[in-house]
Amino acid sequence: MRIMAIDYGDARTGVAVSDPTGLLAGQTFLIKSRKAQVVLEELAALAKAQGAEELVMGYPRNMDGTLGPRAEKYAAFAKKLEAATGLPVILWDERRTTVDAHRILGEQGIRAKNRKDKVDAMAATLILEGYLDRKRIQAQRQNREEPTE
Repeated sequence: MRIMAIDYGDARTGVAVSDPTGLLAGQTFLIKSRKAQVVLEELAALAKAQGAEELVMGYPRNMDGTLGPRAEKYAAFAKKLEAATGLPVILWDERRTTVDAHRILGEQGIRAKNRKDKVDAMAATLILEGYLDRKRIQAQRQNREEPTE
């Protein structure tokens, strides 16, 4: 099952796609547009081209867990994305993903001024990895709870 993660942003949207097994983060993409309709169309085309079966979109919560106006904007965009692709969109808590992406890129020696085009794809990868980890843990729990004969 191929899963596509999205780090939606005002100027750039990072995208990460899992491998065909849905176990590992694979390719990354970057959509450079400030126009929501353009981003929507490009995401729908990318989901189709990559054979995505599930979409996971970063959902911006405040650090205290509450939702603000940005979260409402993202939830509305997620509904449009579901309609455009026919795929479910899971909203994933993205607190700290951009901060962590900057840290990781810095540790790789990528200077701050050269990170712009990489940070959003890295953030999408972190969203995807978090989601895949949760799915793995849930599957392991389910396997342990199933009775054996």
